[in-house]
Amino acid sequence: MEDRRTYELRDCFRNRELSWLQFNERVLEEAADISVPLCERLTFESIFMSNLDEFFMVRVGTLHDHMLMDAEERENKTNMTSREQINAILKRTRELMARKDRVYESIMSEISGYGVELIDFSSISDEDAQYLRKYFINEIMPLISPQVIGKRQPFPFLQNKKIYALVALETKNMNAKLGIIPCSGVFDRLIPVPSDKNRFMLAEELILHFASDIFDRYKVTSKTLVRIIRNADIDADEAIDEEATDYREAMEDIIRKRKKLCPVRMDITREIPAGVRKSFCEHLGLTDKEIFISHAPLDLSFVFDVQDKLRAHKELFYKPLTPQKSPMVDENRSMIEQISERDILLSYPYESMKPFLRLLREAGEDENVVSIKMTLYRVARYSQVIEALINAAENGKEVVVLVELKARFDEENNIEWSRRLENAGCRIIYGLDRLKVHSKLCLITRKEDNKVSCITQIGTGNYNEKTAKQYTDYSLMTSSVEIGMEALRVFNELAMGQVMEHTEHLLVAPKCLQNKVLDMIDDEISFAKLGEPAYVGAKLNSLTDRTIMKKLIEASQAGVKIELIVRGICCLVPGIPGYTENIKIISIVGRFLEHSRVYIFGTEERERMYISSADFMTRNTLKRVEVGVPIYDEMTRIRINEMFSIMLQDNVKARIQGPDGIYRKQKTDGEPLNSQEYFYAQAYENANKKLI
Repeated sequence: MEDRRTYELRDCFRNRELSWLQFNERVLEEAADISVPLCERLTFESIFMSNLDEFFMVRVGTLHDHMLMDAEERENKTNMTSREQINAILKRTRELMARKDRVYESIMSEISGYGVELIDFSSISDEDAQYLRKYFINEIMPLISPQVIGKRQPFPFLQNKKIYALVALETKNMNAKLGIIPCSGVFDRLIPVPSDKNRFMLAEELILHFASDIFDRYKVTSKTLVRIIRNADIDADEAIDEEATDYREAMEDIIRKRKKLCPVRMDITREIPAGVRKSFCEHLGLTDKEIFISHAPLDLSFVFDVQDKLRAHKELFYKPLTPQKSPMVDENRSMIEQISERDILLSYPYESMKPFLRLLREAGEDENVVSIKMTLYRVARYSQVIEALINAAENGKEVVVLVELKARFDEENNIEWSRRLENAGCRIIYGLDRLKVHSKLCLITRKEDNKVSCITQIGTGNYNEKTAKQYTDYSLMTSSVEIGMEALRVFNELAMGQVMEHTEHLLVAPKCLQNKVLDMIDDEISFAKLGEPAYVGAKLNSLTDRTIMKKLIEASQAGVKIELIVRGICCLVPGIPGYTENIKIISIVGRFLEHSRVYIFGTEERERMYISSADFMTRNTLKRVEVGVPIYDEMTRIRINEMFSIMLQDNVKARIQGPDGIYRKQKTDGEPLNSQEYFYAQAYENANKKLI
């Protein structure tokens, strides 16, 4: 039957938070997908939970703060209040948590077929039970600190994401009390039983089982394991006192404060009486609807230990893949020399990050290099990038590093690296007031025979050797004078606490990115209105910027063909008659995290292409310093276009968003095409070839 519904503009938008939950559901679908190797499914299950924890800590925490400030404040896409969003999130989360439990049970049931099993006291022999009792008494009991809540024993602070045993107690006089036992400690979490070294009990389950021994003067009436998720959203700019003289110390203080913010979710493993729930919630400031029952363990970090027990079964894991040599790079020649001849593009994780690391080390040793300037957002815990910068500074180069201390959950790592860089003689900048510096920008300046030249590297991902093997990203290295001079201006503005007001080549948020994107979409609208072919393509992590989305809707209405690859949050709904029928949106969730950002405007003969650190989110386009670089080299542009086209054809890991907002796998009668596997196979094939 023909759909006779009359659509409105608001039908084209979806709530940001509910869209994020859709993305995490796609992660959970990978855990449920029987075509994914069994142990990798367990990894996706763990990722689903860690994603959800961070979502509650940041996004739900933010909504709680907004709700307390103004209950009627509405978001600009679906007009929902903060309270309405929280209620919708809690309802959807409850559904997803139930699905997570079913997937976990299915995975662990299959894993038990390989001899590795998590057990409880209902499924062990008397001998194993006696061993576990002795183990508890000797190895765990001396290391835990149980507490009964009373007038002289105030309710303790429960740490974020830590597991506790909650025990309802009854005295001889029939008085009800609460007992709490921390279950996260220095003891091993996976405890093997002597009859089979591949059968384990979780330490928290062992502690909970012996709760009656711990509170031996009370009657235990009910018990459960609990885990608290706390708000982690602190606005660093508002929290730092204007009188603070040491920004780094002020950020350390914020990190300490964040650990003590209010709870936003509680997970429990067993039903407990309503009175116990109510009492516990009152202590924590939670409501009953913020409690979730989990039949899976509350913390899935142990799954990696389980996987280690199964390494001999190679069929349970992805086939090992190693980032390959780039065919654009000659390993026997200087990187600076090669980049001076032509642009070089690296595509992670298919190609190795080593050429860029070699460029940094080479610059530190090159007598003609005057300075290295770099922005750092997230780096590896043991960073070769940092070591190369330190080496350069110790060799007398001017090394200027903007370290973004507001990189959420990486603040402590960045604070430590900033100290090491500073001690080595690097000049450190800590970013701008109210703007995070999220750009991936490196500028190497050389002076040879009184001639100044630049090597500029601009990427879509962080300078992190670990994630370069797990995330898909692009890294462009160029000797373009125009790009180098604008990159220099970016660094000079940042050093003076300012932002770029005007650019000719680069896209630089917050003032020279969104407006330029809108102008380029407008150009395509103009071509479409003249009856000429018009095109916009983009690959993003997220799409939430309402201004850009409205312009894309306008372009669709004008007849512009629009193809979007959006991994995560997508607040735009395609296929809405009269509005977005010319827009196609897919999401790829697979073995590697899709992280690269590409913008394409125009058909082949007049195409303008950029790679960028910025998603089309308001926080990126207007509230951060981001950098996008034009792809001027024809060969590089052809290569990115080919990869973009392959991703659009993915029929294994891609899901198409329908006009109902639901994502569905592409159905095809042709050969299966997993774009990530295709690119890796191509990288192996090209590793010993030369493209130039």
